[in-house]
Amino acid sequence: MADVNKIKALIVDDEMHIRELMKAVLSSMNVDISGEASNGEEAVKLYQETHPNVVLLDINMPVIDGVTALKEIKKIDPQSFVIMLTSITNMDTIQTCIDAGAGGYIRKDTPIDEIRKNIKSAWENR
Repeated sequence: MADVNKIKALIVDDEMHIRELMKAVLSSMNVDISGEASNGEEAVKLYQETHPNVVLLDINMPVIDGVTALKEIKKIDPQSFVIMLTSITNMDTIQTCIDAGAGGYIRKDTPIDEIRKNIKSAWENR
């Protein structure tokens, strides 16, 4: 990723082990972690506070779900770059996220090397 050392990411997932995995993946790509959140409400607040370059955002979360959080983040910053994280394969939900402005999605069961490639490709094609 170009200028990867300047990229800041916000990781949002209600499952701690997924946040830890994504943190390890992003750190291996020299991406700085600007924050972590466990629900959509925290995600929107942290986005406003930290202004990350990229957000990895889970779809199914408590308090505010990822689709709603995505829409709120896009209201704050229409240029925000959000990649949805999902364990679901419901294409209607994924299409809703894309229509709402998500830059892509990654299934949580994707192999780590492929997660890296997907993040890099989405970032380069934003």
